[in-house]
Amino acid sequence: MDLQGSIAAITGGAGGLGAATARHLAGAGAQVALLDLDEERGAALAEELGGSFHRLDVTDAAACAEVLGRVAQGGRLDLMVNCAGIAPAAKTVGKQGAHDPALFARVIGINLLGTFHCASAAAAIMAGQEGRGPDGERGVIVNTASIAAFEGQIGQTAYAASKGGVAGMTLPMARDLAPLGIRVVSVAPGLFLTPMLRGLPQEVQDSLGAQVPYPPRLGDPVEFASLVAHIATNRMLNGETIRLDGAIRLAPR
Repeated sequence: MDLQGSIAAITGGAGGLGAATARHLAGAGAQVALLDLDEERGAALAEELGGSFHRLDVTDAAACAEVLGRVAQGGRLDLMVNCAGIAPAAKTVGKQGAHDPALFARVIGINLLGTFHCASAAAAIMAGQEGRGPDGERGVIVNTASIAAFEGQIGQTAYAASKGGVAGMTLPMARDLAPLGIRVVSVAPGLFLTPMLRGLPQEVQDSLGAQVPYPPRLGDPVEFASLVAHIATNRMLNGETIRLDGAIRLAPR
């Protein structure tokens, strides 16, 4: 895929990994559409990047299809990047008893179902487009998993389950969409300097970063964005979940 002139939709695009990805793609010449619940930050960033903002609750499958249809209206949808997600901590059995089932369902609803809703709606749009390039590629879908999918820590039952689902559906989704010329790849980030970690004291950030073998620091969202762009442009990347973690393997806590 040539990012210059491409149309990219990014969920969670108002902040964190999504915002970094939007900036990087826009810098490479893509027209970006930011999909988020945060209207103030999302609209401001979209204006800065010359893109568009669309308020979206990714748990609403019909809304995902409608919004993506608007993004593609009069043009194409070349790249779908799913970054929307939450990471609350709760043990299977805690001080208040069993894990709140509503919280578990909310995490699955946003992180896993939300990713699926946007990926499947985007794929339906891409399938109707003209293929481009020597391989007739119609589009690329990049999902965000997590290293917690493989080494979930104490208190991450819901989060790890949701991200494990994202990793698990990557290959079969890629196989489903291969005849249509659509690629699917997931990125599993490690410890990244997202707004959640930026809110921690500096000494805590430094301690977390020191756990990473190399480089011994927290990941920069720009590094995530750079990988997304590489996935979009490298046609042989398909059906894989790529760890982006500096070789860290999470301990139980």
